[in-house]
Amino acid sequence: MSTARGARARARTEITAAIKDEARRQLAAEGAAKLSLRAVARELGMVSSALYRYFPSRDDLLTALIIDAYDSLGEAAESAHAKAADAEPVQQWTTVCEAVRAWALAHPHEYALIYGSPVPGYSAPDSTVPAASRVGLLFIGIVRDALEGRGIALPRLPAELRPEAERMTADLAPDLPPEVVAALVAAWAQLYGLVGFEVFGQFHRVVEDRAVFFSHAAAQLAYSVGLLNHGRVSEAPAPRRRQAKGTGTDSGGRRVGS
Repeated sequence: MSTARGARARARTEITAAIKDEARRQLAAEGAAKLSLRAVARELGMVSSALYRYFPSRDDLLTALIIDAYDSLGEAAESAHAKAADAEPVQQWTTVCEAVRAWALAHPHEYALIYGSPVPGYSAPDSTVPAASRVGLLFIGIVRDALEGRGIALPRLPAELRPEAERMTADLAPDLPPEVVAALVAAWAQLYGLVGFEVFGQFHRVVEDRAVFFSHAAAQLAYSVGLLNHGRVSEAPAPRRRQAKGTGTDSGGRRVGS
């Protein structure tokens, strides 16, 4: 019985992989909005009813493809970061950014699936969140390690933004200052804007040396969240470290408290 179950499991894994591979080909040719289970089944020589045993609906198949794309991107970013784990925080940050760019250029249709136009009628379920969070958690970890180590330059936070920054902090990274979390969210959005402009062709006849331009822009994002390049004169204010209990900063960024 165990041998039979193992064979069935292998067959199911192989068929599932074939379905997703064909679906990715359709994404490249037609876009996510035109993805069709019947078309996938037809190309694989399956009847539709057989394919529904693997993916009950188009949305289930889209969700599987989205999770795979996020995981593939996350793995690429995590692998790059592991190789730069001993580097300065700014270098760690830019290394992850460059890994995101490289993955997107190598997988433009999958990038479009997760960071392009929403698919009409589709709403991503909560099951996509862990995979989607992998790159963001890397950036949070880089900033956290810098804060606990040699310090960061605490970004300035307008008073009117503080309530929203504190809400985001509670949701995303309660152990980081609200100033940093607000800057992280902005940098995250700007990173995918930079990558998207290149993947979708908006840099045509605007930016020619795109790798150099991107590396510079990624470093500026690192400085915007407070990371410092300790190997040279900093482009940012003096570093701030995690403060002892009972201390803090005023709205001007000066250290206050006892």
